[in-house]
Amino acid sequence: MPTTTVEDLPADVLACALRRLDGPSLAAASCATAGLRALAADPDTWRALCLAQWPSLDTHQHSILGSAALSPSRLFADAFPFPSDDAAPVAAADHCLPGELISAVDVYHKGAPIFSRAVETSTSSSWFLTSPFRVDAVDCKNPVPAASISPAELELSWIVVDPRSGRAVNVSSRRAVAVDRHWYTGETLARFAVVLGGCKFEATVTCSEEAGCLREVSLTVEDADGAAASGEGSLRLLAAAMAGPRKGGEKEGEEAKRRYEEFVRSKRGRKESKARREVLVDLCCSAVSAVAVLSFIGSVVLR
Repeated sequence: MPTTTVEDLPADVLACALRRLDGPSLAAASCATAGLRALAADPDTWRALCLAQWPSLDTHQHSILGSAALSPSRLFADAFPFPSDDAAPVAAADHCLPGELISAVDVYHKGAPIFSRAVETSTSSSWFLTSPFRVDAVDCKNPVPAASISPAELELSWIVVDPRSGRAVNVSSRRAVAVDRHWYTGETLARFAVVLGGCKFEATVTCSEEAGCLREVSLTVEDADGAAASGEGSLRLLAAAMAGPRKGGEKEGEEAKRRYEEFVRSKRGRKESKARREVLVDLCCSAVSAVAVLSFIGSVVLR
């Protein structure tokens, strides 16, 4: 009796079945046989999958996936897994750094998207390169209505795309690594962070539960001492993360939270150590001053 394999099915039936898979399953199926690999390489299949996963990719005035340099399958491979945290900043010439970034930002509540937006950022000006890195998807002047949400149940995807090279990286931990209150306004801050090259990329969603809206959604970068990283330094970190390896696995979200907590503890330890050194220097200066004053008084008295 002849053996029947999955490849004996009509190609259109197989293509329809592949379009129903999620990204990791589609990538795994493409490794099975040469025939499945050819069917799984269909750009329209990957495009539909990317748009279903990240609606913000189609909110740009020109669809991000419409760029000739940006392959949908490459975008998914870059943005779905977590970036490696040991990528060092690239020592590239200035002309090799991205001249423009596109941030594709999606906020979800209980798995359903509640906000999607693509933000263009010009990175070639000297003002951007020397200023602290910050990208705002939502600012306080134009809040986004979001009634009846629980900040702890929010999820965030923040994909940074270099349209020139066609590479991308997701700099969000997906689930919040910390949820706290603003010390002055009392608004809830949901923090999503990854640590790359010893620096912390932190996307913050500010929720006003009284007004029922998202007041701010922003991305900033801090170095190990808690100082804001410059635009140029952040570009080098992003370029390294885009070119670096990726990490998969269901526990990567928990690992991102663990690395965030380690970063916060290390920063706190650095501040405490710096404060102790400053106290020690102050004591030494005070002692030297006291000795100098006593020596002067003694010399005057003994004359």
